[in-house]
Amino acid sequence: MGTRDLSAIIDLAISKEEEAYDFYMELVNMVDDRAAKDALQVVAGEEKKHKEFLVNYRDKGYGDTGLEMTTVVDYKIAEHLEAPEPKAGMESKDVFLIAAHREKSANEFYLGLASIHPAGPTKDMLLQMAREELKHKEKMEYYYANAAFPQTSGG
Repeated sequence: MGTRDLSAIIDLAISKEEEAYDFYMELVNMVDDRAAKDALQVVAGEEKKHKEFLVNYRDKGYGDTGLEMTTVVDYKIAEHLEAPEPKAGMESKDVFLIAAHREKSANEFYLGLASIHPAGPTKDMLLQMAREELKHKEKMEYYYANAAFPQTSGG
């Protein structure tokens, strides 16, 4: 685990947001359900906004409530960023389960990053991003449940 400076952690988060965007756009092509496609596109768009926030934070900082990019951070969040990789021909329920896992990791990442910031707009934004990732997890779990336990004609 060890420590990393904040800049390296932000770079990692940016790459994870890019991966998440690509992941959701791939999922759009893997599912047939129109509502699931729409939801995945919305989530992909939110991941893109998170990346934009992180790039601005890394490149411009956020005044008194931001941290120096050289600040050394050891809050044991990086290990949560690994997620199983989807395989070709997977069932949709498994795809949604992987997505839910990714969102849980993203939520924990942003909570950890927020925890080292002083009160202020940056901390508030990171907590908001954590909440959004949790909403994404809930959405993916909903689609997982529908794919894993489909309604039968008997109800």
